[in-house]
Amino acid sequence: MAAKYALKKSKNGKFFFNLLATNGQAILASEMYEAKPSALNGIESVRKNGVVEARFEKLNAKDGSPYFTLKATNGQVIGQSEMYTTPAARDNGIASVMKNAAEAVLDDQTTAAA
Repeated sequence: MAAKYALKKSKNGKFFFNLLATNGQAILASEMYEAKPSALNGIESVRKNGVVEARFEKLNAKDGSPYFTLKATNGQVIGQSEMYTTPAARDNGIASVMKNAAEAVLDDQTTAAA
């Protein structure tokens, strides 16, 4: 399976996407967007910024779990990872986003749910 952006519509009518690695695991989740064009712009932003290591911020949750965020050039968070068990696993997640962000295909799942 190729890496892909799974674009979906939530029950409350908002749009969001997940970047899925080649194994199908979500490696980055977006915020909720009011409109589909905004979500598509978010995907384009991940394509551009996801290949720049300096755009990733390595963080720890309140319980100590490592995770990361991806920021656009303006500093806005455009995606967040899952919680990882170790800093090394988090770093592998960042490497996976960097590897897949630019080339991942769009899987628009919003038309089936409409």
